[in-house]
Amino acid sequence: MKKAPKTFEEGLSRLQEILSRMQAQDTPLAESVKLYAEAADLIQYCNQTLNTAKLQIDEIDDKLQQAVQDTEDPL
Repeated sequence: MKKAPKTFEEGLSRLQEILSRMQAQDTPLAESVKLYAEAADLIQYCNQTLNTAKLQIDEIDDKLQQAVQDTEDPL
């Protein structure tokens, strides 16, 4: 991959650019292979970013659920 994207959205945008380029009939095979490799790296980056966000959301939900339980069940 050229460089790691700064954000998930940047990675997704680059993936869309790669897809368009790979679908173009004038894209040489060698370039398609390079683009495919870059896309694979971007997909991995985007999946890791989504997993991290999911873990953060799960943590927030757990804290919220605990706070709600604490207010419902006072000592």
